[in-house]
Amino acid sequence: MQRHYGLDWLRIGAFAILILYHVGMVFVPWDFHAKLPGAWWVAVPMMASNPWRLALLFLVSGYASRALMLRNKAPWRFARQRSLRLLVPLIFGIAVIVPVQPWVELSQKYGYPHGFGHFWVHDYFRFAQVGALFLPAWNHLWFVAYLWVYTLVLAAGALLLPRVVRRAIQAGFAWMMRGPALLVVPIAWMVLVSFWLFPGGRETHALVDDWVAHFSYFPFFLFGYALACAPETLAALVARWKPSAAIALAAYAVVAGIEIRWPGSSMPYPWGIVFSVARSVEGWAAVAALIGYADGHWNRDRKWRRVLTEAVFPFYIVHQSIIVLVAFWLAPFALPGGLAFALLVAATLAGCWAFYLGGRAIGPLRPLIGLRRHASRRTHVDPRPAIV
Repeated sequence: MQRHYGLDWLRIGAFAILILYHVGMVFVPWDFHAKLPGAWWVAVPMMASNPWRLALLFLVSGYASRALMLRNKAPWRFARQRSLRLLVPLIFGIAVIVPVQPWVELSQKYGYPHGFGHFWVHDYFRFAQVGALFLPAWNHLWFVAYLWVYTLVLAAGALLLPRVVRRAIQAGFAWMMRGPALLVVPIAWMVLVSFWLFPGGRETHALVDDWVAHFSYFPFFLFGYALACAPETLAALVARWKPSAAIALAAYAVVAGIEIRWPGSSMPYPWGIVFSVARSVEGWAAVAALIGYADGHWNRDRKWRRVLTEAVFPFYIVHQSIIVLVAFWLAPFALPGGLAFALLVAATLAGCWAFYLGGRAIGPLRPLIGLRRHASRRTHVDPRPAIV
């Protein structure tokens, strides 16, 4: 398999949107670890990426996992390599990066009386309920934990299923996912999960009881894995990216219109159903359009691609803790929303770059932030960045 530069750029863009999305969570009426004064309408632009951003990331991770599986040849080598690249930064993140988030949340919302040092030493590692939170927590790093579990399931399937069965599954995928089914089947599955399998269910990000998330994201992960060896499917996505984009925009217009008319969750029947179906349509149509566009227009290397691709994982590890902490510091100043948003974005980008550049330069820290222990001497960049 050749490296797909278009999906590299797509992953970079998706994580950039994720940072802006989590900054928006500070201002939107939805629950979050730290809050600043905001307005209901902030939810409307956030709905433009809410239905598809995580599905896209899992799909791209599945695509990259196929390349890594082929490179490692044996499934057990693939599982070992991915476990080291994902579990080490996950454990480091839970122990060192995430703790500031529950401390801010407990302090801001529940009147926690102690400073961060006391909290980290005495309360964070209790493995019990502290106020309204169970600690320790992985918060936004749930994505890394889920990706690791999905990787193990994938490796187990590659190890246990006979080659003839795996080839038949791949051939069936390539045969089905090249016509109208390419749009209809994923959307139908998303609607099925929302309305029949788990009506009214919500993601918990607790792994063991989060069947809504598993039934939503694991199929996208498998889709990406199969897509990596299905050139006909990729060509169909490229050929249909404009209709897919038009459908996604139309579905978003419905979502935004309902959100504007009935902010929050107080939508009368049948508009709640229309809202959920429109989100499902937007979710897959946007993913299909983005992949098709990326393959047709972005599949070429650029000067900053390697650095940005490598920086994605360290940025992801640290970004939410920076957002939460800076929002906590800004709260007493009661700044206008636009100024507070700009300061949060600037501080988050600066902090993420400092975290990445500092960790990249210090050999023992590299595995902790998701990088290989040794970088390329010629470029000082990880020749095979971790894929998340």
